[in-house]
Amino acid sequence: MLSSMNLTLAHIGARTGSKDEFDALTAVYLERCSGFARCKAEAFRTEEALLDWLKRLEGRTPAVAVLLDSRGRQMTSEAFAAWLGARRDEGTQQIVFAIGPASGWSDAARVRAQLLLSLGPMTLAHSLARLVMAEQIYRAYAILTGHPYHVGH
Repeated sequence: MLSSMNLTLAHIGARTGSKDEFDALTAVYLERCSGFARCKAEAFRTEEALLDWLKRLEGRTPAVAVLLDSRGRQMTSEAFAAWLGARRDEGTQQIVFAIGPASGWSDAARVRAQLLLSLGPMTLAHSLARLVMAEQIYRAYAILTGHPYHVGH
């Protein structure tokens, strides 16, 4: 069932090309998510451009900004699904998952975030982090709906 929530997987940096294998796989997972929520990818040249865009997203509820950050909270797939389901159930309209600049997020961006999320202690290439995040969003929806994609081990 399609919720009224909009999800954006954003990153700071150049738009990826159509020949980028990670980008193509990320698009596959975002397309799979489209049965549950409206999902899209966005690229921003600078952190400031992303923060300005977040301000313009204001609707009935403020956009929830989730910044991927190595110092952030680590979650299991089940805990992430529960977090996402809670946002959906409380009527959140917009969630933006964002991969930041190579130098990391500024203090201003970190303060703006509702959640700082870490994919783990290892450093990942930004394109790989986008793919992992897209897959985890899809997995979260699979968990929430009882879809057999997630087997839990």
